[in-house]
Amino acid sequence: MFNKILIANRGEIAVRIIRACREMGIATVAVYSEADKDALHAQMADEAICIGPASPKDSYLNVQNIISATVLSGAQAIHPGFGFLSENSKFAKICKECNITFIGPDPECIDNMGNKSNARDIMIKAGIPIVPGSKGAIENEEDLLKTAVHIGYPVMIKASAGGGGRGIRIVYEEKDIIKNYENAKAEAEASFGDGTIYLEKFIEKPKHVEFQILGDNFGNMVYLGERDCSMQRRNQKVMEEAPSPIMTEELRKIMGETAVKAAKAVSYNNAGTIEFLLDKNKNYYFMEMNTRIQVEHPITEMVTGIDLVKEQIKIAAGEKLSISQQDINIHGHSIECRINAEDVSKNFMPCPGTIKELCIPGGFNVRVDSAVYSGYKIPPFYDSMIAKLIVYGSDRQEAIDRMRRALGEFVIGGVSTNIDFQFDLLNSEEFVKGTYDTKYIEKYMKNLSY
Repeated sequence: MFNKILIANRGEIAVRIIRACREMGIATVAVYSEADKDALHAQMADEAICIGPASPKDSYLNVQNIISATVLSGAQAIHPGFGFLSENSKFAKICKECNITFIGPDPECIDNMGNKSNARDIMIKAGIPIVPGSKGAIENEEDLLKTAVHIGYPVMIKASAGGGGRGIRIVYEEKDIIKNYENAKAEAEASFGDGTIYLEKFIEKPKHVEFQILGDNFGNMVYLGERDCSMQRRNQKVMEEAPSPIMTEELRKIMGETAVKAAKAVSYNNAGTIEFLLDKNKNYYFMEMNTRIQVEHPITEMVTGIDLVKEQIKIAAGEKLSISQQDINIHGHSIECRINAEDVSKNFMPCPGTIKELCIPGGFNVRVDSAVYSGYKIPPFYDSMIAKLIVYGSDRQEAIDRMRRALGEFVIGGVSTNIDFQFDLLNSEEFVKGTYDTKYIEKYMKNLSY
């Protein structure tokens, strides 16, 4: 086992990893930008090293400075969290070359599954059902037009690299496709340094259901149930729950085994997520794989009792999985609300500023993953998510009731947040029924006075 781990991230995920390490008796090293000198993760870690100015490209994406900090501190491993360098195969390869353990999959796995057009080709060869789409990346406008006609409108233009809803456009008619293609390509190039684009058939009113998997370095692999991530806005998740309210035991087994088969096709190791689209007839299609820990991992932890971050660390340290598929049971229900510093009335505009008042909800089976505190100044340079509110109930209704209560207790003064919006979503008819799809928020917003 490692003696010291450097966390190449910030915010709540850095705090989450520090806590797991502390429970395992592992020393931690935080890295921080000049804007994060007072951040909680920098205060909580055993050591903290400044790696550059506020801009992510000069700090949290600065590979040279992060590797230097690791060597300087004597850390044996790097945990990348999510975002930033977590799915950067070049970074994972540099770690390997420097004899630093990257707590995540091998660089080859990241390359194979991180690039979405490559992943589609691999899944086709492995016999995994996929959404109809282009055979590899789109080469030019002529290829784009021919492929769209072959697939049939509506189509989804998607960036091969990255995530977070960037580089995605939905096109319903041929007259709009060139402009959207150019915009998606430019956005992907600006966001990920890779403007590669591919096409998929747009599945209307789908559920977004993802399966958490764990694989060790000895070929052992398990799935830990599913998460329903259909509550989205502009392809970014807002609220998640586990298990999915429309899932059956039979379908879970089939989709879970498919997820394992997909991961084994690239000899995957460590924690990962296979994402599916589920249509109204419960046909499922592979969408993509996230080769890292997910923002929404806590709800899987709540319903399985398995600490995913600790499992990541154990796998990276060369340990075999301590659990088999028959050991994994789904108990109860969990919901996560992403709490963002944003002004919902101004089209969800990010709202950095100083937190002047803070009341964190608590009580039975309520968990808050956050890095904020009273007096903390939210910087304008990073993602607007400042907390994750997670609850657990013996069944879905109890989880909903508990989340209502917890949201009512959550007070953040000094900045605008989406807490009231989350409360409205939680009480909306289709969420209560569990029948919402990935476009529900867009429809629901039309009925609100924000």
